[in-house]
Amino acid sequence: MRRRLGQQEEVLPWLLASEDPSIRYLTLRDLLEEADDSARVRQAAAEILEGPRVDALLSGQEADGGFGVPPYQKWKGAHWRLVSLVELGVPPGDPRLTAAAEQVLRWLTGGSHRERILTVNGLTRVHASMEGNALAACSRLGLAERSEVRLLADSLVEWQWPDGGWNCREGEEVHHASFYESLAPLWGLVEFHLATGDRKTLDAARRTAEFFLRHRLFRSERTGEIINPEWLKLHYPLYWHYDILQGLRMLALVTPLDEPRTQEALDVLEKRRLPDGRWRPGAYYWYPPGRKTSNVEVVDWGRGGPNRMITLNALRVLKAAGRADPPS
Repeated sequence: MRRRLGQQEEVLPWLLASEDPSIRYLTLRDLLEEADDSARVRQAAAEILEGPRVDALLSGQEADGGFGVPPYQKWKGAHWRLVSLVELGVPPGDPRLTAAAEQVLRWLTGGSHRERILTVNGLTRVHASMEGNALAACSRLGLAERSEVRLLADSLVEWQWPDGGWNCREGEEVHHASFYESLAPLWGLVEFHLATGDRKTLDAARRTAEFFLRHRLFRSERTGEIINPEWLKLHYPLYWHYDILQGLRMLALVTPLDEPRTQEALDVLEKRRLPDGRWRPGAYYWYPPGRKTSNVEVVDWGRGGPNRMITLNALRVLKAAGRADPPS
Protein backbone atom coordinates (compact mmCIF):
# COMPACT_ATOMS: atom_id res chain seq x y z
CA MET A 1 0.00 0.00 0.00
CA ARG A 2 2.94 2.38 0.49
CA ARG A 3 3.08 3.04 -3.26
CA ARG A 4 -0.22 4.96 -2.99
CA LEU A 5 0.75 7.16 -0.11
CA GLY A 6 2.56 9.70 -2.28
CA GLN A 7 -0.97 11.01 -2.82
CA GLN A 8 -0.51 12.74 0.51
CA GLU A 9 1.29 15.52 -1.38
CA GLU A 10 -2.01 16.26 -3.12
CA VAL A 11 -4.20 15.86 -0.05
CA LEU A 12 -2.30 18.11 2.35
CA PRO A 13 -2.96 21.30 0.34
CA TRP A 14 -6.65 20.36 0.31
CA LEU A 15 -6.65 20.08 4.08
CA LEU A 16 -4.73 23.32 4.46
CA ALA A 17 -7.24 25.09 2.21
CA SER A 18 -10.09 24.36 4.63
CA GLU A 19 -12.11 27.32 5.86
CA ASP A 20 -11.97 25.68 9.29
CA PRO A 21 -8.83 26.79 11.18
CA SER A 22 -9.05 23.63 13.28
CA ILE A 23 -8.39 21.48 10.21
CA ARG A 24 -5.48 23.69 9.21
CA TYR A 25 -4.02 23.67 12.72
CA LEU A 26 -4.28 19.91 13.21
CA THR A 27 -2.83 19.25 9.75
CA LEU A 28 0.15 21.49 10.45
CA ARG A 29 0.71 20.05 13.91
CA ASP A 30 0.03 16.34 13.43
CA LEU A 31 0.86 15.65 9.79
CA LEU A 32 3.45 18.26 8.83
CA GLU A 33 4.94 18.41 12.35
CA GLU A 34 5.46 22.15 12.22
CA ALA A 35 6.76 23.76 15.40
CA ASP A 36 4.24 25.34 17.76
CA ASP A 37 5.91 28.71 17.31
CA SER A 38 5.80 28.68 13.50
CA ALA A 39 3.80 31.51 11.98
CA ARG A 40 1.30 29.19 10.28
CA VAL A 41 0.66 27.16 13.42
CA ARG A 42 0.27 30.23 15.61
CA GLN A 43 -2.12 31.86 13.18
CA ALA A 44 -4.31 28.78 12.81
CA ALA A 45 -4.32 28.16 16.57
CA ALA A 46 -5.33 31.75 17.26
CA GLU A 47 -8.31 31.41 14.92
CA ILE A 48 -9.74 28.13 16.28
CA LEU A 49 -12.22 29.68 18.69
CA GLU A 50 -13.55 31.87 15.87
CA GLY A 51 -13.81 29.01 13.38
CA PRO A 52 -17.25 28.38 11.84
CA ARG A 53 -17.79 25.01 13.48
CA VAL A 54 -16.52 26.04 16.90
CA ASP A 55 -18.70 29.14 16.67
CA ALA A 56 -21.76 27.01 15.86
CA LEU A 57 -21.00 24.53 18.64
CA LEU A 58 -20.80 27.33 21.21
CA SER A 59 -23.81 29.28 19.95
CA GLY A 60 -26.91 29.49 22.10
CA GLN A 61 -25.12 28.77 25.38
CA GLU A 62 -27.16 29.67 28.44
CA ALA A 63 -26.24 30.83 31.93
CA ASP A 64 -25.98 27.28 33.33
CA GLY A 65 -23.36 26.37 30.73
CA GLY A 66 -25.80 24.29 28.71
CA PHE A 67 -27.65 24.91 25.48
CA GLY A 68 -31.29 24.82 26.46
CA VAL A 69 -31.53 21.02 26.35
CA PRO A 70 -30.33 18.20 28.64
CA PRO A 71 -26.57 17.66 28.34
CA TYR A 72 -27.00 14.24 26.71
CA GLN A 73 -29.66 15.23 24.15
CA LYS A 74 -28.48 14.07 20.73
CA TRP A 75 -26.64 15.89 19.25
CA LYS A 76 -27.33 19.32 20.71
CA GLY A 77 -26.54 18.80 24.39
CA ALA A 78 -23.35 20.04 26.03
CA HIS A 79 -21.95 16.51 26.29
CA TRP A 80 -21.81 16.03 22.53
CA ARG A 81 -20.74 19.57 21.77
CA LEU A 82 -17.77 19.26 24.12
CA VAL A 83 -16.53 16.10 22.40
CA SER A 84 -16.65 17.84 19.01
CA LEU A 85 -15.01 20.98 20.38
CA VAL A 86 -12.13 19.03 21.85
CA GLU A 87 -11.68 17.10 18.61
CA LEU A 88 -11.43 20.45 16.83
CA GLY A 89 -8.47 21.38 19.02
CA VAL A 90 -9.99 24.17 21.11
CA PRO A 91 -7.52 25.56 23.65
CA PRO A 92 -8.25 25.22 27.38
CA GLY A 93 -9.23 28.18 29.48
CA ASP A 94 -12.15 29.65 27.59
CA PRO A 95 -14.94 30.24 30.16
CA ARG A 96 -17.59 28.99 27.73
CA LEU A 97 -15.89 25.60 27.52
CA THR A 98 -15.48 25.41 31.29
CA ALA A 99 -19.14 26.29 31.84
CA ALA A 100 -20.29 23.57 29.43
CA ALA A 101 -18.01 21.05 31.13
CA GLU A 102 -19.39 22.00 34.53
CA GLN A 103 -22.94 21.26 33.39
CA VAL A 104 -21.83 17.84 32.15
CA LEU A 105 -19.99 17.13 35.40
CA ARG A 106 -23.01 18.07 37.50
CA TRP A 107 -25.07 15.57 35.53
CA LEU A 108 -22.60 12.67 35.57
CA THR A 109 -21.57 13.02 39.23
CA GLY A 110 -25.07 13.75 40.51
CA GLY A 111 -27.15 11.26 42.46
CA SER A 112 -29.89 10.88 39.85
CA HIS A 113 -27.35 9.55 37.35
CA ARG A 114 -25.17 7.44 39.61
CA GLU A 115 -28.04 5.85 41.52
CA ARG A 116 -29.23 4.18 38.31
CA ILE A 117 -25.95 2.33 37.78
CA LEU A 118 -26.44 -1.36 38.57
CA THR A 119 -24.16 -4.24 39.48
CA VAL A 120 -25.28 -7.67 38.30
CA ASN A 121 -23.25 -10.81 39.02
CA GLY A 122 -20.35 -8.66 40.15
CA LEU A 123 -20.24 -6.62 36.91
CA THR A 124 -21.18 -2.93 36.83
CA ARG A 125 -23.69 -2.23 34.05
CA VAL A 126 -23.07 1.32 32.90
CA HIS A 127 -23.15 3.49 29.78
CA ALA A 128 -19.43 4.06 30.27
CA SER A 129 -19.13 5.99 27.01
CA MET A 130 -20.76 8.90 28.86
CA GLU A 131 -18.07 9.03 31.53
CA GLY A 132 -15.37 8.25 28.97
CA ASN A 133 -16.21 11.09 26.60
CA ALA A 134 -16.62 13.55 29.47
CA LEU A 135 -13.36 12.47 31.09
CA ALA A 136 -11.48 12.95 27.82
CA ALA A 137 -13.01 16.36 27.16
CA CYS A 138 -12.42 17.66 30.69
CA SER A 139 -8.85 16.36 30.71
CA ARG A 140 -8.10 18.11 27.43
CA LEU A 141 -9.67 21.34 28.71
CA GLY A 142 -7.37 21.59 31.72
CA LEU A 143 -9.90 20.39 34.29
CA ALA A 144 -8.32 17.06 35.21
CA GLU A 145 -7.42 18.12 38.75
CA ARG A 146 -11.03 18.80 39.70
CA SER A 147 -12.57 16.33 42.15
CA GLU A 148 -15.52 15.61 39.85
CA VAL A 149 -13.17 14.66 37.01
CA ARG A 150 -11.14 12.44 39.32
CA LEU A 151 -14.40 10.74 40.30
CA LEU A 152 -15.09 9.91 36.65
CA ALA A 153 -11.61 8.43 36.25
CA ASP A 154 -11.75 6.42 39.48
CA SER A 155 -15.23 5.17 38.64
CA LEU A 156 -14.22 3.88 35.21
CA VAL A 157 -11.31 1.99 36.75
CA GLU A 158 -13.60 0.55 39.42
CA TRP A 159 -16.30 -0.43 36.90
CA GLN A 160 -13.95 -2.04 34.36
CA TRP A 161 -14.84 -5.63 33.50
CA PRO A 162 -12.27 -8.46 33.67
CA ASP A 163 -11.99 -8.55 29.86
CA GLY A 164 -10.89 -4.90 29.83
CA GLY A 165 -14.09 -3.17 28.71
CA TRP A 166 -17.49 -2.06 29.95
CA ASN A 167 -21.11 -2.86 29.09
CA CYS A 168 -24.50 -1.36 29.90
CA ARG A 169 -26.59 -4.48 29.30
CA GLU A 170 -28.25 -5.72 32.47
CA GLY A 171 -28.93 -9.36 31.63
CA GLU A 172 -27.30 -11.88 33.92
CA GLU A 173 -26.08 -13.81 30.89
CA VAL A 174 -24.07 -10.81 29.59
CA HIS A 175 -20.43 -11.15 30.59
CA HIS A 176 -18.60 -9.75 27.53
CA ALA A 177 -17.76 -6.06 27.21
CA SER A 178 -19.23 -3.83 24.50
CA PHE A 179 -17.15 -2.12 21.83
CA TYR A 180 -19.55 0.83 21.97
CA GLU A 181 -19.20 1.32 25.71
CA SER A 182 -15.45 0.67 25.83
CA LEU A 183 -13.87 2.94 23.22
CA ALA A 184 -14.70 6.30 24.81
CA PRO A 185 -13.49 5.12 28.25
CA LEU A 186 -10.18 4.14 26.63
CA TRP A 187 -9.88 7.67 25.29
CA GLY A 188 -10.85 9.26 28.59
CA LEU A 189 -8.46 7.19 30.68
CA VAL A 190 -5.54 7.94 28.38
CA GLU A 191 -6.29 11.67 28.32
CA PHE A 192 -6.57 11.73 32.11
CA HIS A 193 -3.21 9.99 32.40
CA LEU A 194 -1.62 12.45 29.97
CA ALA A 195 -3.00 15.36 32.00
CA THR A 196 -2.12 14.05 35.46
CA GLY A 197 0.45 11.27 35.15
CA ASP A 198 -1.96 8.94 36.97
CA ARG A 199 -0.67 5.40 36.62
CA LYS A 200 -3.74 3.33 37.37
CA THR A 201 -5.73 4.98 34.59
CA LEU A 202 -2.93 4.20 32.12
CA ASP A 203 -2.92 0.57 33.28
CA ALA A 204 -6.70 0.40 32.84
CA ALA A 205 -6.40 1.94 29.36
CA ARG A 206 -3.84 -0.68 28.41
CA ARG A 207 -6.23 -3.42 29.50
CA THR A 208 -8.88 -1.88 27.28
CA ALA A 209 -6.46 -1.64 24.37
CA GLU A 210 -5.76 -5.34 24.76
CA PHE A 211 -9.53 -6.00 24.61
CA PHE A 212 -9.69 -4.40 21.16
CA LEU A 213 -6.46 -6.01 20.00
CA ARG A 214 -7.68 -9.49 20.92
CA HIS A 215 -10.55 -8.85 18.51
CA ARG A 216 -8.25 -7.37 15.85
CA LEU A 217 -10.57 -4.35 16.15
CA PHE A 218 -13.54 -5.95 14.41
CA ARG A 219 -13.52 -9.76 14.63
CA SER A 220 -15.05 -12.19 17.06
CA GLU A 221 -12.50 -13.45 19.51
CA ARG A 222 -14.21 -16.84 19.44
CA THR A 223 -15.03 -17.44 15.75
CA GLY A 224 -12.92 -14.87 13.89
CA GLU A 225 -15.98 -13.62 12.02
CA ILE A 226 -16.65 -9.93 11.41
CA ILE A 227 -18.74 -8.74 14.35
CA ASN A 228 -20.52 -5.89 12.56
CA PRO A 229 -19.90 -4.85 8.91
CA GLU A 230 -20.85 -1.28 9.87
CA TRP A 231 -17.58 -1.05 11.79
CA LEU A 232 -15.64 -1.33 8.51
CA LYS A 233 -17.29 1.85 7.18
CA LEU A 234 -15.95 5.27 8.09
CA HIS A 235 -17.98 7.89 9.96
CA TYR A 236 -17.60 11.33 11.47
CA PRO A 237 -18.60 12.23 14.10
CA LEU A 238 -18.81 8.88 15.91
CA TYR A 239 -20.53 10.13 19.11
CA TRP A 240 -20.90 6.84 21.06
CA HIS A 241 -20.55 4.56 18.01
CA TYR A 242 -17.56 2.54 16.83
CA ASP A 243 -15.63 2.00 13.62
CA ILE A 244 -12.12 0.80 12.83
CA LEU A 245 -10.77 4.29 12.16
CA GLN A 246 -11.84 5.55 15.56
CA GLY A 247 -10.61 2.34 17.13
CA LEU A 248 -7.19 2.78 15.54
CA ARG A 249 -7.07 6.44 16.59
CA MET A 250 -7.68 5.58 20.23
CA LEU A 251 -5.29 2.63 20.19
CA ALA A 252 -2.55 4.87 18.82
CA LEU A 253 -2.67 6.84 22.08
CA VAL A 254 -1.59 3.85 24.13
CA THR A 255 0.02 1.20 21.91
CA PRO A 256 2.21 1.17 18.77
CA LEU A 257 0.15 0.65 15.63
CA ASP A 258 2.76 -1.64 14.10
CA GLU A 259 1.30 -4.24 16.47
CA PRO A 260 0.47 -7.32 14.31
CA ARG A 261 -3.17 -7.40 15.42
CA THR A 262 -3.83 -3.94 13.94
CA GLN A 263 -2.63 -4.78 10.45
CA GLU A 264 -5.87 -6.11 8.98
CA ALA A 265 -7.81 -3.06 10.14
CA LEU A 266 -5.11 -0.80 8.68
CA ASP A 267 -5.37 -2.66 5.37
CA VAL A 268 -9.13 -2.07 5.33
CA LEU A 269 -8.58 1.62 6.05
CA GLU A 270 -6.17 1.93 3.13
CA LYS A 271 -8.59 0.14 0.82
CA ARG A 272 -11.22 2.73 1.71
CA ARG A 273 -9.00 5.45 0.23
CA LEU A 274 -10.32 7.13 -2.91
CA PRO A 275 -8.18 7.34 -6.08
CA ASP A 276 -7.47 11.01 -5.31
CA GLY A 277 -6.00 10.07 -1.91
CA ARG A 278 -8.89 11.23 0.24
CA TRP A 279 -11.56 9.38 2.23
CA ARG A 280 -15.32 9.80 2.39
CA PRO A 281 -17.90 8.61 4.91
CA GLY A 282 -19.49 5.21 4.46
CA ALA A 283 -22.52 6.19 6.55
CA TYR A 284 -23.74 8.94 8.88
CA TYR A 285 -25.08 9.12 12.41
CA TRP A 286 -26.32 12.73 12.04
CA TYR A 287 -28.48 15.01 9.91
CA PRO A 288 -27.59 18.57 8.86
CA PRO A 289 -28.92 21.58 10.78
CA GLY A 290 -32.48 22.50 9.95
CA ARG A 291 -33.78 19.00 9.29
CA LYS A 292 -37.03 18.03 11.02
CA THR A 293 -36.01 14.67 12.43
CA SER A 294 -33.96 13.19 15.27
CA ASN A 295 -30.16 13.25 15.50
CA VAL A 296 -29.91 16.71 13.93
CA GLU A 297 -26.51 18.39 14.32
CA VAL A 298 -25.72 22.00 15.09
CA VAL A 299 -22.94 21.99 12.47
CA ASP A 300 -22.57 20.47 9.01
CA TRP A 301 -19.71 17.97 9.04
CA GLY A 302 -19.97 17.32 5.31
CA ARG A 303 -21.96 14.74 3.40
CA GLY A 304 -21.76 13.20 -0.04
CA GLY A 305 -18.08 13.58 -0.84
CA PRO A 306 -14.54 13.45 0.57
CA ASN A 307 -14.50 14.44 4.22
CA ARG A 308 -11.69 16.49 5.72
CA MET A 309 -12.06 15.21 9.29
CA ILE A 310 -12.07 11.58 8.17
CA THR A 311 -9.13 12.20 5.84
CA LEU A 312 -7.19 13.97 8.58
CA ASN A 313 -7.84 11.14 11.03
CA ALA A 314 -6.96 8.46 8.49
CA LEU A 315 -3.65 10.14 7.72
CA ARG A 316 -2.94 10.51 11.43
CA VAL A 317 -3.48 6.78 11.88
CA LEU A 318 -1.36 5.77 8.87
CA LYS A 319 1.41 8.06 10.08
CA ALA A 320 1.31 6.47 13.54
CA ALA A 321 1.43 3.04 11.90
CA GLY A 322 4.45 3.91 9.78
CA ARG A 323 2.44 3.60 6.59
CA ALA A 324 2.53 7.25 5.53
CA ASP A 325 5.23 9.15 3.68
CA PRO A 326 7.20 11.50 5.95
CA PRO A 327 6.26 15.20 5.74
CA SER A 328 8.12 17.09 3.05
